[in-house]
Amino acid sequence: MRVRRVRSEPGSIKGVSEIGSSEAEILDAYSQAVIKAVEHIAPAVVSVGLGFRAPEELQQHGIYELKGVGSGLIITPDGYILTNSHVVQSAERIEVRLRGGQVFSARIIGNDPHTDLAVISIPESGFSTAELGDSSKLQVGQLVIAIGNPLGFQATVTAGVISALGRSLRAQTGRLIENIIQTDAALNPGSSGGPLVDSRGRVIGINTAIIVGSQGICFSIPINTVKWVASQLIREGRVRRAYLGILGQTVSLERRLVPRHRLKDSTGVLVTEVQSGSAAPKAGLRPGDIIVQVGDHLIASLDDLQLALGRHSIGAPLNLYIIRDSEWIKLEAFPTEMKEGD
Repeated sequence: MRVRRVRSEPGSIKGVSEIGSSEAEILDAYSQAVIKAVEHIAPAVVSVGLGFRAPEELQQHGIYELKGVGSGLIITPDGYILTNSHVVQSAERIEVRLRGGQVFSARIIGNDPHTDLAVISIPESGFSTAELGDSSKLQVGQLVIAIGNPLGFQATVTAGVISALGRSLRAQTGRLIENIIQTDAALNPGSSGGPLVDSRGRVIGINTAIIVGSQGICFSIPINTVKWVASQLIREGRVRRAYLGILGQTVSLERRLVPRHRLKDSTGVLVTEVQSGSAAPKAGLRPGDIIVQVGDHLIASLDDLQLALGRHSIGAPLNLYIIRDSEWIKLEAFPTEMKEGD
């Protein structure tokens, strides 16, 4: 191995000093951006303490409750708080600790496991609230800051960049959450439900997941999705989604059908079963039909179909484009509200 020795020339000392000074100024600007963002958002970030009923085998040994911790974000002055569904959904007891140390009992207002979001409430008012941003304007490489309570360490701040946009993440229910933000701002258990903010302290996402065993691969639900879900949870206690009433599977289309019908994808959703009395048979859907487009959305998989229905207003007409016996057919459906278990 060859080692090249580098000697500093007298005239080069000033140049190194100047570079160091410049780097210091850049670092200071970076630090100031993070500090200001944290000052802006920190009063609205809370710790969510949880109590879970212990399994029977533990209760036999005198342990009746298991404890957990997550994070949350105050979004209204009267005590509505955003967090993750997986943080609170099984909890028998929820306590919220504010930045100043006050502790309040909380109750669940609404829970949506399909997007891993929940809204809880505490019985007080006059709180500092978060400023919600616009996740449609984000760019890869943009500075972001995460705040939460990883492993119970309250008000922990990490910073990084947006690593990627438009990711998909599967919720515990099996449905896809779309437009997920990928970041390398470090998250750990307990960070779930905390905010991801931009350099101005505006919330651009709610932190939700990490890939175990990886480093620097963390995910946040985009704030535009959060706004829509939170508004429904506060108003209805649930998210209302359109339901068609079919069972289906993703299938490959016959090669000749793709150019014949000018399709962009070579797959679609084969209808395997139609639920009696649902919107599907009323629209004329039959087993054996292949759905290739719903409204303006191309359908190449079951995930595409779920996402398209998730965006549609319940009861409003919806055009379905199918292939039946190699022919292109247009149908009109009026989806109903999806019930629990559908």
